[in-house]
Amino acid sequence: FFFFVSPTMTRRRAAAIFLLFALTSTGCDAFSAPVTPPEISTPVVICPGFGNDSIDYEAPLSQPREVGFISALERRGFDPEAIYTVPVKRGDWIRVAGGLLDPGFYTNQALPTGRGYGWYIRRLKQCVDEAYEASGGEKVLLIGHSAGGWLARAAMGDGVWNEAGEEGGEIRTSDRIRCLATIGAIHRPPQDLGTCVTRGALAYTNEMYPGAFLKSEGVAYVSVGGDAVVGNNAKDMPVEPTDADEAYRVRGEGNAQRVAFTSYEAVCGQGEVTGDGVVPLDWSILRGSDDGTGDGAVHLSLDDTFHSINEAGTTIPTDRWYGAEGVVDRWLPAVLEEAGIAEGKTKQIGGFADGLAKLFQFQ
Repeated sequence: FFFFVSPTMTRRRAAAIFLLFALTSTGCDAFSAPVTPPEISTPVVICPGFGNDSIDYEAPLSQPREVGFISALERRGFDPEAIYTVPVKRGDWIRVAGGLLDPGFYTNQALPTGRGYGWYIRRLKQCVDEAYEASGGEKVLLIGHSAGGWLARAAMGDGVWNEAGEEGGEIRTSDRIRCLATIGAIHRPPQDLGTCVTRGALAYTNEMYPGAFLKSEGVAYVSVGGDAVVGNNAKDMPVEPTDADEAYRVRGEGNAQRVAFTSYEAVCGQGEVTGDGVVPLDWSILRGSDDGTGDGAVHLSLDDTFHSINEAGTTIPTDRWYGAEGVVDRWLPAVLEEAGIAEGKTKQIGGFADGLAKLFQFQ
């Protein structure tokens, strides 16, 4: 193509027109063209689920780092230096057995800060403080996976983060955390409290800090659940069995639906419900109390989304869990919006169009 340059046209304006011709001739829209995601300075703290290791969110099942959840966040503009994972080794979860030494364990009155889970909450709060300080005082986006979701709620507590800060004043949870996003988390105990494996710790958390408990203080809440597998106790193999189904069959567990049935029944007391293969969808919803306290959380239900990095109870990787590359964009934008982070990204994306408009200004 060619265009005519008037003798009175400045070189600046001519260059702008040339750029516009170049963009449109290649089918590129200057206002919607893909751009490199801007760096998001908000620190992120990932809270691992029960049985998970911190490495599961970086290089799951010894796969390349690019497959991991942390890498997916980096590709979406989060600062690699500002993404933290609560430091947990798989063997650390044996410490939950410490709850056996807690008298409340036997009466379903165990506290989340007690012997069973207190160690996790202390590490979580320390990790949040570290992320906050390293960022120069930016509030943290907390992402709780599985049990990490309700444990994050327990750590946030009644809104008091520390009784006294360095200058003697109280530090509020809302001074440290801007948003809690939970993915595949269990948010309430089973209908029969006597069957809850947390022995009261989850029930205490949900009763004392229901739903979006700190929303009035500016903390946003988003809960995300999967709708992938309906529990079924039948042992019949599916018409088109997966590798996971075959693994379950060899172990005498039937198939994925039967494994889900067992898990759902343990979580909520009913097996024939839908969920992410481990957590029933309805139990992943962060609801307020009956009197309206704690209302206000946003909830997303994702079709065909599984609980974790592997098919439940196997070492078979899955690319359909909450933190997978193809799934993250189905829930992360809502989190950014609730956390007040999306606005900054929009402004930076619009900067290209603004710059182009300025090129056309001519005096």
